[in-house]
Formats: sequence, structure tokens, C-alpha cells
Amino acid sequence: MLFDHIAECLANFMDKLQIKDKKLPLGFTFSFPCLQTKLDESFLVSWTKGFKSSGVEGKDVVTLIRKAIQRRGDFDIDIVAVVNDTVGTMMTCGYDDQNCEIGLIVGTGSNACYMEEMRHIDMVEGDEGRMCINMEWGAFGDDGALDDIRTEFDQEIDMGSLNPGKQLFEKMISGMYMGELVRLILVKMAKEELLFGGKLSPELLATGHFETKDVSDIEGEKDGIRKAREILVRLGLDPTQEDCVATHRVCQIVSTRSASLCAATLAAVLRRIKENKGEERLRSTIGVDGSVYKKHPHFAKRLHKTVRRLVPDCDIRFLRSEDGSGKGAAMVTAVAYRLADQHRARQKTLEPLKLSREQLLEVKRRMKVEMERGLSKETHTIAPVKMLPTYVCATPDGTEKGDFLALDLGGTNFRVLLVRVRNGKRRGVEMHNKIYSIPREVMHGTGDELFDHIVHCIADFLEYMGMKGVSLPLGFTFSFPCQQNSLDESILLKWTKGFKASGCEGEDVVTLLKEAIHRREEFDLDVVAVVNDTVGTMMTCGYEDPHCEVGLIVGTGSNACYMEEMRNVELVEGEEGRMCVNMEWGAFGDNGCLDDFRTEFDAAVDELSLNPGKQRFEKMISGMYLGEIVRNILIDFTKHGLLFRGRISERLKTRGIFETKFLSQIESDCLALLQVRAILHHLGLESTCDDSIIVKEVCTVVARRAAQLCGAGMAAVVDKIRENRGLDTLKVTVGVDGTLYKLHPHFAKVMHETVKDLAPKCDVSFLESEDGSGKGAALITAVACRIREAGQR
Repeated sequence: MLFDHIAECLANFMDKLQIKDKKLPLGFTFSFPCLQTKLDESFLVSWTKGFKSSGVEGKDVVTLIRKAIQRRGDFDIDIVAVVNDTVGTMMTCGYDDQNCEIGLIVGTGSNACYMEEMRHIDMVEGDEGRMCINMEWGAFGDDGALDDIRTEFDQEIDMGSLNPGKQLFEKMISGMYMGELVRLILVKMAKEELLFGGKLSPELLATGHFETKDVSDIEGEKDGIRKAREILVRLGLDPTQEDCVATHRVCQIVSTRSASLCAATLAAVLRRIKENKGEERLRSTIGVDGSVYKKHPHFAKRLHKTVRRLVPDCDIRFLRSEDGSGKGAAMVTAVAYRLADQHRARQKTLEPLKLSREQLLEVKRRMKVEMERGLSKETHTIAPVKMLPTYVCATPDGTEKGDFLALDLGGTNFRVLLVRVRNGKRRGVEMHNKIYSIPREVMHGTGDELFDHIVHCIADFLEYMGMKGVSLPLGFTFSFPCQQNSLDESILLKWTKGFKASGCEGEDVVTLLKEAIHRREEFDLDVVAVVNDTVGTMMTCGYEDPHCEVGLIVGTGSNACYMEEMRNVELVEGEEGRMCVNMEWGAFGDNGCLDDFRTEFDAAVDELSLNPGKQRFEKMISGMYLGEIVRNILIDFTKHGLLFRGRISERLKTRGIFETKFLSQIESDCLALLQVRAILHHLGLESTCDDSIIVKEVCTVVARRAAQLCGAGMAAVVDKIRENRGLDTLKVTVGVDGTLYKLHPHFAKVMHETVKDLAPKCDVSFLESEDGSGKGAALITAVACRIREAGQR
């Protein structure tokens, strides 16, 4: 009924102004204690000021008024902001005086608000700038803090009120209770025969018959004593001159106490603002409204005088709100409307990056289609997801043993490892390794120079380990695109990661390594296996967990491998058993099958990359590109005036300046927005607190999409394994490595949730690879040696 009545009044008003056909933004001043969760959402905590409407407490008042408007159906409005009348008053006065940072109302009720530093507001994210705090100071003392100054009259008023034990401070100072306080004092004095000859009238005994207006009238008249007589006679009394003087004095004492208490609490607020700012002398303005402040003849003067006495180091101006709090609500609405407009524009840009469950299921479906095409002999040559056979046909079974060498080459540094595998009761892996660098001139020289350098490092390692001259089986992790023809034959298709050594592309890297070993003539090695880093990761984790049949890397780049049924690997003869397939899934989408999921930002990143049109899936999910996607979005926002006040810094224009590590740092739960601003400042971006929040949101959206796409791809892999084996449910472990997966605060969790949601029939565990893919290469070598020995037997 209450909100229907409000909607009716609003309709009548709009009718009168002939604006009912327009959908205007509306600001709602709602002057009751509320828990505000955002600018357009405010939950009523408790009614005050005599209101009792049922079904409102605990509800969002904006929703209630919206529903009332919908029930009418004859007009529509956009409720942008709900504000307390105190906040509205501060904003109204702030329009005329920019120093206004406090709002005060002393009328039927009483409350205050002020501008607090964001760093002190623990309930709201952010530590830069300021936010208006609605104090709801009427409840000061509800915890007993004012019990020593509350009188028997305050207690009696409280007991007879609609909300006993609540709003105790308000009941000592506001207009709703001031007249009643005077009445109770007069009744007690009469009962004790100190007034009216000990006589009481029914009118004087009736609650509410002595009004706050009467207090103002008695104190306001030049002849206040005469006014007191008129009011007392109206109350059925026959007062003497002395009774009138005493009544005048009681009114004076009650209103002075009210002004003094109000001044004391205001002084506390001013002292806090002064300390927050660290200023020796504070200059501030207080916007004020309310019938007691405006109509009582002496209240304002007493309030001002007491405040100045309590905070002598503050220069305070009191500014009366002449236009009420409605003007302030409209101004809050105007600002909010502009910000909401900008927010909508940003969300519209980010929308294509937010993938629904249906979209992710479609990505999963398309990945399965592309996997089939890569496995098929007929379509393999044109399939972007190559599904390359690795000739790794078994994972460790625990019987492997022996000493193995491993090489791990995938960048400017490479490792040489000695891996000792033990079985039986002392089953385990002992590793020794040394890291060597590859000079730039070697990376860009001839193939012979590169492999001679690698063999020189192996010789150094064997000498370091005291094993010179020993011939050991060797596993070679070689993390470049290769066509593998057998476990120990791998043709380099193309150098990546800055390598340019001549005479290697199109050649078998195992042959190149063996030739370099023979040139040195110091030792001999049995190169048993060459593997991709993804396969190495799967084998490393497979040693710890026999259920590990999938490998995943999400770092600078991204790729996956898994154990496929031999009958489905058409490029290799044989129907029995399984073989690990190196998916090379980074190229998923290179045939255009992901075009409807790619955004303008993905296209921009791809266009300016070293390999346009290639590795499109990798460019949406891996660490090498996420920062660049974020940078492109930030530039778009800034161009449209939605960020950094529309000013693009030269550094933001620099490709690669926004590194993926910044995404991890910015999204860190423990990182305050002040630190986000420091990161942006390092990038030459002068940002506000709001800018930092927007940048954080962009990072979250981009990283979340990457994790979900990765999860959709992985869901396709595990579901294929389950279907291959005709199982209702599959228990499988994925071995994972890569900086993005390991270091980003939310990537792994989002990816796990996505896999669980999209492949509900698979119980998938994820195991981080702690020892890198080099250990995996050694284990593949160990497994190959075990199988070879068994075959010889």
C-alpha cells in the first residue's frame, strides 16, 4: 500500500508536468536506516519516525518501488540512485560550496554523513579516494555507551516508543521527542508539587500533547513567558507566573542539551576528517537541514558556538540547505547516470569475452571434431589440430630401473639431467641437473654449431658427475614443432622461440645430435627417445600417479597430449594398445572454426604477431598473449573516454608492455587497489581508484575466458578417452605444467570447474609437474628400455 501510494503520487506529478511518456532517471531520497549494497540497492534495516508498514524491513526499497510502478503500468522510470536525506543535503550544499564534506539533519529525526577515506572502509573494495558514509548516528548509545548521561525521562520516552532500545541518541536530540521530554519533566514536577500547585490535567498526561513546535514558540517569543501561559492553559492548567517561568526554563534546558549533544558528535566527525587529512587546521563546510535546526530560534546558534569551542583548530562554515535533499539526490543521480552509461558501454565491449555454458559446450564439440580430423589419414594434412603420433606407447608401471640421461631444450637455457630410477621397496627417482645457456650467436649460427655446443655441455655435465666415458640411454625433450616418425626419430618442421640455426629444419634432430656426439669422439650415448615437453610432463606426473594419461602445458604457449587407442591413430600401423598423441592444440581454430568466438581484440593481437593466422587457440589462452589482449581492450576503453580520462599514454601504445605477469599480480586477492595503481603507474598510466577497478575487471574477464576455453578443450580430451573405452565413467589424471597455470591466482580453479561442468562423467584430477619435462624424457627412455629388454628376452 505504501509503495503503491508513492507510485500514484509520482504518476500524478508526471501527469502534471506532461512527462509521463519519458523514461527519466530517478533519484530516491529514502530517509530511514538502510544497508546500501550499491547506489541503486538499499535494504531497510528498521523503520523510524513512526512508520510501521509491514513487509518492508529487510527488503530492497528500490525493488519495492519498481514493482509498484510495474503494477500501475502507465509509466516507466530508471531508478539510478537511492540516497539518505543526509547525503542529499550534503550534495545539495556541495553544489554551492566545494568544501562541503559533512551533511547534518536535525528535524523529526537526526543523522549525519561525511566523506571518509576509502582506505578506512573495510566493507568496500578500494583504498584510493573518498566515499560518503551515512553514519546513522541516531543509534549511537544503543549499546549502552550513553547510559551514564541518559535520564529517567529519556528512559521513559524510549519505553513508550515504537522501537524500545533503538535510536537512543536520536531520542535525546531530535524534534520528534523534544516536546515529549519537556512534557515528562513538567508531569514529574507537578507530581512532586513543584509546579501547578501539584495539579495535573488529562491533556498534560496525554502523550504528544506538548509538541516540539511549542518548545520553539516558548523560546522564540520576546515575551516567551506569555506564550508559555497560552500553551499551559491550552493543556487545561491554571499556571502562575512562576509556573510559566519554570516551563520556559525547562524548554531552554532540553533544547540546549540537544544542541550540545549534536555539537559534541559533530566535533568528533570533524576531528576524524582533520586527522585523515593530516592538516594542522581544517577548513570545512557542513550542509544542514531539518525543522529543529531551521525553526528553533536558538538551536543553530548554540550548535555553532559549541562546535567551535570543541574544535578550535577547525574553521567551520554551516550552510543551510534551501532546496532540501531532493536536489542532492538528483545530482547524485546525474553523476551516477553518466557513470552507468560508461559502465554499460564497457560491459557491451566485454560481453563477447564472457562465454556461456552453451558456448563452451560448442567449443568442446568443435575440439572433438578437429581431433577426429587430425587422427584420420584422409583429413590429417588439412587438419589444424595435427594429433601427431609420439610413439610413446606406455606409461611407467613401477618396474623401471637404471641410470638415464635427459636433455631438455625449449628455450635460450637448457638442462642436462642424470635421472636414477629405482624400483622395489626403495622405488623413486633421484635427479641431478645443470643448466646451460645457448649464446645468441649459436642460436642464429649453423646446425652443426648448435648441436656441437649441446654435446659440449653434455660432456661438461658427465665430467661434473664423474661419469665421463659411461654410455647411457638418453631421452631428449625437444619443444619445437616436429613430425615424429618413431620414438627416436623427429623431423624439425620449423624453429620457434627465437632459434634460427641453419640446416636443421626438415632434418631429424636425433641424427643431428648423434652426429655431433660422433664428431666429439669422447663418449657414446644411446638416444632412445625424443619427446615434446607436453609428453614429458605427462610422463613425469605418470610416475607419481598411474591414472595420469593426459599432459597439459599452459605457460608462454599451450599444448596437450593424451593416450589414444592405436586403432584410432590412422597415421601409424597397428590396432592394439595405445599411443600418446601430441595434439598441437594451439592451432585449433586456424581453419576458421573459432571465428565466431574470436573478438576484435583477438584479431588485433593475431594480426601483429610473428605468425598471423596461426596458433589462434593458443593466442586466446596462453601467457604470451593475454597481456596483449588486455592492452588492446584498455586502449579501446581509453579512446572512447571510458578509462584514464580518455588520455592514452605513449607506453600503453607499446606492444608487449602489459605483460601477462601483471594479470596475475592485479588479480591477486591480497593485492590492494593502491598496488594495482602502482603497477599502472609503472606502465606510465596515471589512474584513479575507479580506473584500477576497471583494469582489474578487464584482467579478470580475459583470464577467465582463457581458463574456460582451456577447460572446454580438456573436457573434449577426457570425454574422448572415456568414449574410446566405452566407459560410463572415467577416472583420469592430467599432468600440468606452465607458468600461467601455476602462478595465476584463479586460472587453475576456473579451468578445473569448467572441466567438471562440461565433462560430468569424468572424474578428473590435476597434478602439477614439479620436475619439468626433462624427468619425463628420462622416464620415457626408462619405459622404452624396459619394453625393449622384454622384447629381446
